[in-house]
Amino acid sequence: MNQVETPQQRYGQLFIDVQLQALFEDGKRFADARPRKLSAAALCALYAQSKDAPGFDLRHFVSEHFELPAPVSESPAAPAATDAPLPISAHIQALWPQLTRPADSAEPAPHPSSLLPLPHAYVVPGGRFREIYYWDSYFTILGLLADGRRDLAEGMVANFAHLIDTLGHVPNGNRSYFLSRSQPPFFSLMVECVGQQARYLPQLRREHAYWMAGEQDLAPGEANAHLVRLPDGSLLNRYWDALDLPRDESLRDDVLTAHARPDRPAAEVYRDLRAAAESGWDFSSRWCGERPRCLASTATTALLPIDLNSLLWGLERTIAAVGDAATAAEFSARAAQRRAAIDRHLWVSELQHFVDHDWQRNQPSPTLTAATVAPLFVGMASQAQADGVARTVRQRLLKPNGLATTLIESGQQWDAPNGWAPLQWMAVIGLRRYGHDALAEDIARRWLGTVARVYAATGRLLEKYNVETDLPGGGGEYATQDGFGWTNGVHQALRRLHPPST
Repeated sequence: MNQVETPQQRYGQLFIDVQLQALFEDGKRFADARPRKLSAAALCALYAQSKDAPGFDLRHFVSEHFELPAPVSESPAAPAATDAPLPISAHIQALWPQLTRPADSAEPAPHPSSLLPLPHAYVVPGGRFREIYYWDSYFTILGLLADGRRDLAEGMVANFAHLIDTLGHVPNGNRSYFLSRSQPPFFSLMVECVGQQARYLPQLRREHAYWMAGEQDLAPGEANAHLVRLPDGSLLNRYWDALDLPRDESLRDDVLTAHARPDRPAAEVYRDLRAAAESGWDFSSRWCGERPRCLASTATTALLPIDLNSLLWGLERTIAAVGDAATAAEFSARAAQRRAAIDRHLWVSELQHFVDHDWQRNQPSPTLTAATVAPLFVGMASQAQADGVARTVRQRLLKPNGLATTLIESGQQWDAPNGWAPLQWMAVIGLRRYGHDALAEDIARRWLGTVARVYAATGRLLEKYNVETDLPGGGGEYATQDGFGWTNGVHQALRRLHPPST
């Protein structure tokens, strides 16, 4: 793991006290703050000397010594409203400059913020998300390419290559507090989008090595970091975070969540919450097993996710396709072994859909999720499996406004009744790949319809939507954000596949 310190590590008790006392409604604001003049060591010393003095005011101390990012309400992502709102595609095209950040300059020590500088311009999601995010960016890139912004798309791909070169992996986002984890590995799909697979072969191989670290020393039935070797010798991957502390950006929330399960070690809860954040599905009944509505029961590291392993199969196939003969042979074999393991452990023929696998209990997860489309999306499923998934999607996951994330209403944002743009795209592309064009078009038009209707009612593009009715999505640990990178990207890309009827 890189030695760059997170704010929690840098400011110690000062940071913890600010977050536990909930000085800010959104803990991410202080995690993103920048010290005004003093170094971290000087601030920690001054705080230790001052905090017990009569009349000490922590809020005043923070205001005096830190520059805080503006609240979301003061940072509009959209162009100013007019009496005649723009058509939705024109509105999205006008949003790209609002969501674009210039290349970062390196921040001089000892006064850096948590931001990790990037050498090229990039698009942020919007709202509270003021930095680049890994898997979000693939779907944003789709929209940039659809709108003719290839320069920006290629620069974003180059940024991710830079992160792999300098850090050894792509972190969750370009913040120091994201360094201990990644996100769903979409880099190989990004380079495919811009047609630069051969150029980025070294980075593709290095990303694969990150996810497979420790494989040589792993015995059957053991796990290490992202990797699990099953009793039959198969290797599959899980989500994981190198730290077992509460997240910097959600410290108070994580501490309270851990308190709700005193029968579990707090460090175990923190690790599993962080691993769920790596999955991008933070949070969901998907990770909670037999207690789907209990966030403190999140056990992400016990599951071998179908989407993660599908994406890694795709990464292995990409490396095989552009490498030399020896590389092609090695990675073709790796992909074949992974696919065989997925067929054995992550496909349930009786249910006719893919599942996550609980490796600790050696049984499939009982939760049906939209991640079942991932093997179709990357082209790994057999035709018979794809046909089964299509039936399952049509019968159980298809809702009036698109594809449901799960069928469980837990109050978490990656659960019913919410739908998410990336899952709609993966379903549409996957179903089209296997000849289920009518179902793919049905999903696309339902999703585009709700995005358009909510835009007409609110003037906003949102991070998630209610697939049961024309409402913004809800639930989770923060308010629904607008902007919004991947919604914009998927909308523009779907419009190219499914133009409006004339």
